[in-house]
Amino acid sequence: MIYFDNAATTLMKPPSVAEAVARGIGSFGGPARGVHEASIASSLAVYEARAAIARLLGAQGAGRVAFGYNATDALNAAIEGLLAPGAHAITTAASHNSVLRPLYRKVDREGAELSIAPIAPDGSLDLEAYERLFRPETSLVVATHASNVTGGVYDVRRMARIARDHGALFVLDAAQTAGAFPIDMREDGFDAVVFTGHKSLFGPQGTGGVVLSSALEVPPYRVGGSGTHSYDRCHPSFMPERLEAGTLNAHGLAGLAAGVAYIEQTGLFAIGARVQSLARRFGEAVSQIEGVRIYGGPLDAPRCGIVALNVGRADSAFVADRLNADFGICTRAGAHCAPLMHEALGTSERGAVRFSFSHFNTEEEIDKGVEALEEIACGLV
Repeated sequence: MIYFDNAATTLMKPPSVAEAVARGIGSFGGPARGVHEASIASSLAVYEARAAIARLLGAQGAGRVAFGYNATDALNAAIEGLLAPGAHAITTAASHNSVLRPLYRKVDREGAELSIAPIAPDGSLDLEAYERLFRPETSLVVATHASNVTGGVYDVRRMARIARDHGALFVLDAAQTAGAFPIDMREDGFDAVVFTGHKSLFGPQGTGGVVLSSALEVPPYRVGGSGTHSYDRCHPSFMPERLEAGTLNAHGLAGLAAGVAYIEQTGLFAIGARVQSLARRFGEAVSQIEGVRIYGGPLDAPRCGIVALNVGRADSAFVADRLNADFGICTRAGAHCAPLMHEALGTSERGAVRFSFSHFNTEEEIDKGVEALEEIACGLV
């Protein structure tokens, strides 16, 4: 099997990730739920994961990192807590449904207003058009760092500066970029950064969360058991407990910390350069195949290891099925939970075949992917 579906979940992890999870399975009790050895070991693992994420994303301390299930869970918490009824929010057409649907729900249920910055057919974002969407009542911007369809990376630092100039908060969806591109929320001016563990951080599924700036407070999204202040009627109001109800996935977070440690040891820039090099090698080769169309900007522009394409007039699902059945190559076809992006690209009806690469993929695998597409295209064009 050749795995080119890393934008969904990285399959190939550093061995240390599995080892950390296995150690936790055999030794962890409930984090922050006791003073015995098993509970303390679990609590330390959670803290180590907080500290690792804080270092990686430029947080002002581990206590500003709140864990949840994934980026979708964290985006729900941030949007629900930060967008008041009747207020105005801005996002872009590159957004994933994990951003769009919570915003739509606020519009439908609470009368919030939403403006969506358009994406051009080449996948780019017009920052001047984005700035024209701001109003006096604009309070929140939620924007993706990189498209999960094309891999195109947006100038989110400038977007955050524009939001700040208009008095709005800026929430970054870093699901595709955390671990692959440098993020320093203090330097970049982000009020919140949402991440997921199971993509470029090399962690297990079921891990993710949000990092808040020192000045930002988000009301609790879920309430319940917290391990502390058990006699209080209300959920704790201090971070990170205010955004964490119930027992955390300590086993998974131990694996997440190991994934971040691998990134720190290998070098984030080295990992990012490797992934972009593989994507460029693949894109340049398949762009020469008759009938293949690649979506997004120039191949030499920053990309988070994604190349989306179609072959002739074939439906994307047909091509992906052929790649899997005939060549053992795993890709992702369809809409990728990003309907507005596909509308912008003109691929709403048939979607696109997304190849997404990892630091652990090889040049030989890339070349086999190219050869497979050549054979498929030969029978379709």
